[in-house]
Amino acid sequence: MKKYYITLSAVLAFVSIYAQDQKDISLDKLVMRQSLAYGDNAVATSSIYNIIAKEGVNSTYKDSLAYLYFNSRKFSPCFMVCTDVLSRDGNKLEILEMQAISLESLGAIEKSAQSYAKLTSKTNNNFHAYKLANLYFALKKFDEAYRAILKAQELKDTGEIKVSYAVNKNYNQQVALLAAISNLKGLIEFDQDKMDLAKASFKKAVELQEDFVLAKENLQAVIDGKQVKKE
Repeated sequence: MKKYYITLSAVLAFVSIYAQDQKDISLDKLVMRQSLAYGDNAVATSSIYNIIAKEGVNSTYKDSLAYLYFNSRKFSPCFMVCTDVLSRDGNKLEILEMQAISLESLGAIEKSAQSYAKLTSKTNNNFHAYKLANLYFALKKFDEAYRAILKAQELKDTGEIKVSYAVNKNYNQQVALLAAISNLKGLIEFDQDKMDLAKASFKKAVELQEDFVLAKENLQAVIDGKQVKKE
């Protein structure tokens, strides 16, 4: 009988602790929502950490933490959180994309390319393939870059994505993704000494967007036998 009462006391204690934890988590969530509404990311981050500590390693609030760091441009902790989340579920595509962008922003181009390669294989998204080609191009892996840009050309385009190019110190031009893909293809072909193909790619980029400044300059450079401008 004594053993029964000890066991019952333990259960009651557990229920009491559990109820208190749930109450504390509810308070943490309330604080998080309020701090986000007021734009206080530091308090929101602290609240999310409290929630994660109470919910355990599988807490879905790790996703929220990754988004919070990403939107605050804190790419190092964002990468760490994304890596943790992906170690448990590698199919979270938005988390994988944030990991890839964070790595690129941190200058880890090789690792960013690895993340974009995984992302592209899962999404078949032409922007992801374009980003992968761009990273390979930066790494001077021209064969890999060319395969990626050809895939980007083949994949469906939504017409919604624009790529920003610095025309000068004071002006960035927004360019349609398909035009950007053709321009990058021309750059890769130029570095592979495929001048006729490069000329055709730059010409196509201009046809896709007539005011595409960089592509027009690159097309003229190829015609004149001069160096093209990199992205």
